[in-house]
Amino acid sequence: MKTYRANLTRDGGYWNVRVPEVKRSTQARNLAEAEAMARDLIAIMEDVPPDSFAVEVKIVLPNDVRRELERSADLREQAAKAQAEAARLAREVAVRLRDELGMSLRDIGRALGVTFQRAKQLLDEAANRRTRV
Repeated sequence: MKTYRANLTRDGGYWNVRVPEVKRSTQARNLAEAEAMARDLIAIMEDVPPDSFAVEVKIVLPNDVRRELERSADLREQAAKAQAEAARLAREVAVRLRDELGMSLRDIGRALGVTFQRAKQLLDEAANRRTRV
């Protein structure tokens, strides 16, 4: 099955739908109708049934917006890594407080600024990670 590309760019109050393979464009009022509009255009220009091919829709954003989205994705990735590291350290501290200082769950929770139930979860997670390694 042949695949056509439909590149979407915002143009005022509508989306410009450009299909390079047929060297033509159409318009869509919103993203929900963009693929159907591209499909109709391709079917007319190629004289084929609209269900005889695939359409790959790509939203083309302005460069500055695309850069901001990429930066946002980078920051989310960094935040996820930092959160994982913070959780690892919290587990290690909970284990040390229990093993080295003999602290109770309630005291561990207070020392870590969490509930005693969360302190128990941290200790359980640490134990589970040790048994998997």
